[in-house]
Amino acid sequence: MAEAERIIGTPDTPDADREERERAGAEGTAAEAGRPRGKRRIAVLFTVAVFAYALDLISKMIVVAELEHHEPIEIVGEWLRFEAIRNAGAAFGFGEAFTVIFTVIAASVIVVIIRLARKLYSLPWAIALGLLLGGALGNLTDRIFRSPGVFEGAVVDFIAPKGFAVFNLADSAIVCGGILIVLLSFRGLDPDGTVHKD
Repeated sequence: MAEAERIIGTPDTPDADREERERAGAEGTAAEAGRPRGKRRIAVLFTVAVFAYALDLISKMIVVAELEHHEPIEIVGEWLRFEAIRNAGAAFGFGEAFTVIFTVIAASVIVVIIRLARKLYSLPWAIALGLLLGGALGNLTDRIFRSPGVFEGAVVDFIAPKGFAVFNLADSAIVCGGILIVLLSFRGLDPDGTVHKD
């Protein structure tokens, strides 16, 4: 019997069985450790996105209710003021003739970020993508639900620095997320947590 077990490769000692179980247990533990870590990063991504989206939505509701059709409010003299503007273009007022195209782009960005979240193991990337997602959702909400129509809605902008285009908190979140992604890329940090060097 022992000879037959030796020939077919079946371990006939308790030590061999124990080593096999320990090896399988170690691999299972590593897999289990990876899953919660990835889930935490996804949770961070969506928490940041929800916070950015809520902040943008609430600010726009206040601006529309209290500031639209009223005189601008000076915050820092003539250098910074709040002024309600309806923007049919992209961020900072560019490309007003391409509202539908910008709407499609925003929706595509959201889909890409959600798909990328499945492979996300980096905390900085989670924050960056969360900012992008929240900002894109904020402006996409305006595109869909505000006049003049679905997918053609004008975005509410209200932050007006002197000598610069008027923008909103969603634009700010998108820009901050984009800058963070550029910095992470320069450092060679990938969304899955690995570091590469060109």
